[in-house]
Amino acid sequence: MIEAELTVEARRTPDDVVLAMAGEIDMSTVGSLRTAVQEALNQTPVRVVLDFGGVTFCDSQGLSTLIGLSRQVAAAGGSLVLINLGDFLLRLLDITGLRPAFQIEDSH
Repeated sequence: MIEAELTVEARRTPDDVVLAMAGEIDMSTVGSLRTAVQEALNQTPVRVVLDFGGVTFCDSQGLSTLIGLSRQVAAAGGSLVLINLGDFLLRLLDITGLRPAFQIEDSH
């Protein structure tokens, strides 16, 4: 069995920390995402932006982690923003009824 991989690349703007992700978000990779968000919060950003442009898969563990991260960022006084969500992820958020729980923006 091939283990899933997720890479997370951080870049800072004046108000944001943008985390560009590539790969799969699942039980074996959510730790990397949690660590990246925690490191972003250590920089006291106004917003933590998760860029899903390179994400090819997200399972229920990934969705659960996103909910937890949203709460964690809000508790730190910031906001979690999701960008570049593909059709698969938007459908998943709609099916689960979670789309309203997240701040979703176009990347344009």
